[in-house]
Amino acid sequence: MKLFSSVNDVPDVNALVKEALHLKQNPYAYKDLGENKTMALVFLNPSLRTRMSTQKAALNLGMNVMVLNMDKEGWALELRDNVIMNGTSVEHIREAAAVMGQYADIIGVRSFPGLKDRDEDYGEMIFNKFVEFCGVPVVSLESATRHPLQSLADLITIEELKTRSKPKVVLTWAPHIKPLPQAVPNSFAEWMCKADVDFTIAHPKGYELCTDFTQGAKITNNQDEALADADFIYVKNWSAYEPYGQIFPGNEDWMLTNERLKITNDAKVMHCLPVRRDLELSSEILDGKHSIVVHEAANRVWAAQAVLKRMLEANH
Repeated sequence: MKLFSSVNDVPDVNALVKEALHLKQNPYAYKDLGENKTMALVFLNPSLRTRMSTQKAALNLGMNVMVLNMDKEGWALELRDNVIMNGTSVEHIREAAAVMGQYADIIGVRSFPGLKDRDEDYGEMIFNKFVEFCGVPVVSLESATRHPLQSLADLITIEELKTRSKPKVVLTWAPHIKPLPQAVPNSFAEWMCKADVDFTIAHPKGYELCTDFTQGAKITNNQDEALADADFIYVKNWSAYEPYGQIFPGNEDWMLTNERLKITNDAKVMHCLPVRRDLELSSEILDGKHSIVVHEAANRVWAAQAVLKRMLEANH
């Protein structure tokens, strides 16, 4: 594996999930794979779980890790070709990515969308430029359109905790005070559509996701209809795909509460975190027996370690 940017880079999703669960039981079994190897984690946006879990995963495999917060510690990057750099950009992505590839054996890149220009965001220019110019394997630490390490961890969590062979999994929209990217819901939908689950997406009218990510999902504007008999509920806010990046007034009643869970199959509640309590998701759920958000976050380590292990094996 030389690239991990989506579920489409994984030939056998079930095998990768099983490998991650094996690593959870044997975290240091492959420490020799990363000996004298270096991973660079490059962040153009803030991170807590992604940074710490990926760093721990790399260390478990014996790798050295370098972290660069480009938004605070690096030069302003120019992404366009054939331009005179007489503005605020100091370094071109061609040289920056190429140099990083000289220092690292694997590079992880995180970059959020601007939510202003859909074509620009969905074109994934920053991530794709790193892939083009760095010359080493690249892992997405979240991009404008996807968050594959999070989605892999989500699937690992569902596989680990399911009580029936084909659980009902619901992705439900939640309220927020500002527009958020579609990366997490896009990615979760894409992975669930490849998994052996009964998958439903629930959202108010106007929050339809790009159909490229939802092929095979049931989609409804009725949250209660979606929640009925659910085994897992994934709570997440996202802004509109059309008109792009917009949010609409109302829909506060979409916040999940214990009362809403009564129609489920004693559902376990998931969220990628960070979460705004009593806005996106009620405190009574987060502090109660239904929440598995911390368990889910812990599995981020094994998701990252499974991916890094495959990259190291392919380039050993």
